[in-house]
Amino acid sequence: MAKIKHNNFLDTVDEVITNATKAGVLHLHAEGTELTGRKITVNGIKSYHFGTTGYLGLEQDDRLKKAAIEAIKRYGTQFPLSKTYISHPLYARLEKKLEKIYKNPILITKNSTLGHIAVIPTAVEDNDAVILDHQVHWSVQNAAQLLKIRGIPVSLIRHNSLEMLEDRIKKLSDKVRRIWYMADGVYSMYGDYAPVRELISLSQKYPQLHLYFDDVHGMSWKGPNGSGYIMSMLDDLPENVLLFGTLSKTFGASGAVLVCPDKKLYRKIKNFGGPLTFSAQLEPSAVAAAIASANIHLSQEIYHLQNTLHERINYFNILLQKTNLPLIENNDSPVFYIGTGLPATGYAFVKKLMNEGFFVNLGLFPAVPVKNTGVRITVSRHNELEDIKNLVEAMDYHFPKTLEETDNSLSRIGKAFNIDINNGSEKVNSSAELSVTYTETIQEIEESYWSRLIGHHTILDWKGLQFLEKSFGNHQSKEHRWSFHYFIITDQKSIPVLATFMTGALWKNDMLSPASVSKDIEEKRKSNPYKLTSNVLSMGCLFTEGTHWYLNEEHPLAKQAIKRFILEIESLSERLDTKMTVLRDFIKEPWLSELFHQEGFIPIEMPDSCIIDDLSWENKKEFQERLSSRSRKHFRKEVLPFEDKFEISILSTPTPDKIQYYYQLYKNVKANNLGLNTFTYPESLFENMVSHTAWEFIELKLKQTNQVVGIMFCYKNDRGVYVPSLVGMDYDYSREFHVYRQLLYQTIKRARDLKMKRIDLGFSASFEKRKLGASIISKQAYIQSNDNYLLEQLDMMRNE
Repeated sequence: MAKIKHNNFLDTVDEVITNATKAGVLHLHAEGTELTGRKITVNGIKSYHFGTTGYLGLEQDDRLKKAAIEAIKRYGTQFPLSKTYISHPLYARLEKKLEKIYKNPILITKNSTLGHIAVIPTAVEDNDAVILDHQVHWSVQNAAQLLKIRGIPVSLIRHNSLEMLEDRIKKLSDKVRRIWYMADGVYSMYGDYAPVRELISLSQKYPQLHLYFDDVHGMSWKGPNGSGYIMSMLDDLPENVLLFGTLSKTFGASGAVLVCPDKKLYRKIKNFGGPLTFSAQLEPSAVAAAIASANIHLSQEIYHLQNTLHERINYFNILLQKTNLPLIENNDSPVFYIGTGLPATGYAFVKKLMNEGFFVNLGLFPAVPVKNTGVRITVSRHNELEDIKNLVEAMDYHFPKTLEETDNSLSRIGKAFNIDINNGSEKVNSSAELSVTYTETIQEIEESYWSRLIGHHTILDWKGLQFLEKSFGNHQSKEHRWSFHYFIITDQKSIPVLATFMTGALWKNDMLSPASVSKDIEEKRKSNPYKLTSNVLSMGCLFTEGTHWYLNEEHPLAKQAIKRFILEIESLSERLDTKMTVLRDFIKEPWLSELFHQEGFIPIEMPDSCIIDDLSWENKKEFQERLSSRSRKHFRKEVLPFEDKFEISILSTPTPDKIQYYYQLYKNVKANNLGLNTFTYPESLFENMVSHTAWEFIELKLKQTNQVVGIMFCYKNDRGVYVPSLVGMDYDYSREFHVYRQLLYQTIKRARDLKMKRIDLGFSASFEKRKLGASIISKQAYIQSNDNYLLEQLDMMRNE
């Protein structure tokens, strides 16, 4: 069977960023003829700047500016030569000063991103392994990807999970020489810290463990001589630790610095560290500015600067405690994160603050999970206490208004971030003009009513759902035990606006991953069948595809109905304790994509859906004439000549022995098609088909061997839709006799004989189905995950 196509992560990110740009909160341009640090002009509004990462304000220090200007006059705008050959005259002075700050050997890199690319592939050897905190900065994760081509295992653990780290160390300890754990010192979104002392203790317990810290957001404002957060937690830097600081951001200049106490490793990195060898060195102006900053760091002045910043941080914390603003992490870093949950709330809140003259940053996917969108505020020495007070007052005023305007609430935000928020008598936003009918069985919905709304799609008619409930509602195996949830939203006149059904079920996390990823994971599942699986709340179920909802788009309350539905499934997800919610099988519509994104969902590309909606031909000749010229050649060469090789039977009640054999044929196909990796359905499902009047079986028996080599399991929707739901084949004969193509053709013939209106051919093998006249429809799903860990874990496996 042909491979299905898979979602491109970059396409998803592109769509999210594009939406944020359209909302006017990203890809902005500062205006004006100068910058002071305290204020910044955006869209004609002069705003107080609460978005900088120059926490001490040194980028505006006259000493750094004068040093940079003087260096340009003396040495030019750059020294265009690799530092391996020769450094320009200022480099040695800067290196000596940085060694005094860190009391260890250092290397200067062009920036931290290139620095990680230089250091990680050199420091990590072929018999090592790497474990990444899943919130470690992208630049570290990107550099670690380079290790995979050398066969070095690279894996993720959940953020700051020492228990998960220790478990991973135990599993790797007898397989590798060294184990590198890579983390940030201060995390750039929430401003929280790595558990440094606990990690050092763990490395003492497991000598194989080496630590690699990116501390660029902890630099200068913390630590002895501004050496950073990591150094503030340690008396000395152990030899098993590599530390990255920055000469940009708070340091006020440009570049990055690696601190390497292991002198042998230091020499290796210096002699051949990728970009260290082949990239141009820092410009004289940047080095001169860094020297001026280093002089400040090596003086008592740095502690005065740190204390001044801490006064502002403490003041901000005190003011925030007097409000109901949902601060996600309480700490003493200059990074603050006010959770908004929904992107729509984040966009609106940022816009209100910008209009009031406060520039802040938006935290959004993929930097944070999409439902953990929020406002990232950074405090610097540029901010006066009065500025901070005014910002808090503006946030306190606009936040509840923004929640109300975007149908959000503090309780929803608390659930999204898994924190307790005292919301008092908070008003729950839901339209009084809409009513919700909820049930857990199709039996409680009138058959004709349901069929009129959704029943004309695949196996989604009333009888089909009754069949699915019987097959999966109370199954003994947890992977086949699904819960069913039906929603019908109506207006005050009982006119339906939205209807759908959801299922709660155990999914394989790699269901839509490339077959190569699933193949590796399936090997691990031989010892643990539930490895990398999660409880998921999904529109439709794993057995169905197609249009899973009814939406009256012309109704004036259509968008409100969608928002109400999302509120309902948020509560359902919490009750079922699911890790992900999936709304699936939509034809891409910009307005719907934007709405789902604003409500906390990200788009992913689904496999193509295939349908045939013209069955009006009378004979084979007419059928061929409707195919493209290329498909006609395929039909004459690979389908027609083999039809006489088979005895074709249409069965409604095959014997138990036959069902057992059909089931083996189905399992053959399932094992051979990991492109859509689900659990293998139980044999009881196929037994239930026999007793259900809507199911029939198209059997292909090879005449020369009298052996059944192909089976199509077909559902007859009572609204005139024929649904070949599953297929089974004997692969010993499939290629020679083109069994799958013949099954497709016989399915089309059968649907025509039954005078069906349409064939829903489902996912996958779209290339083969197109050759027999199918129309290919691109489909999209929208997902909401509790965190990004599962997505990033699979994306990392995808790139191996």
